[in-house]
Amino acid sequence: MTGTSEGGGPVDTAGPLGVELLPTGHPGVDAGLARLEALDGVPAEAHVAVYEDVHQRLADTLAALDRD
Repeated sequence: MTGTSEGGGPVDTAGPLGVELLPTGHPGVDAGLARLEALDGVPAEAHVAVYEDVHQRLADTLAALDRD
C-alpha cells in the first residue's frame, strides 16, 4: 500500500497481505513458503531478495525431485 508523506511524496505503508499459506507436506517447499510469510509488513523494496531466494529454493527442490 502506498500513501503520501507530508511533503506530497509517496510513502510505503506496507501492511499484512492476509494471505494464509497452507503447508504442502514437502519440507523444501514449506520452507520456501515460510520465507514468503516473513514479507508481511515489509516494504516492497525488500521483497526482491526474498522472492529470488524462494525461487532458487523451489528450483533446487524441483531439480532434486528430478534426480530421485
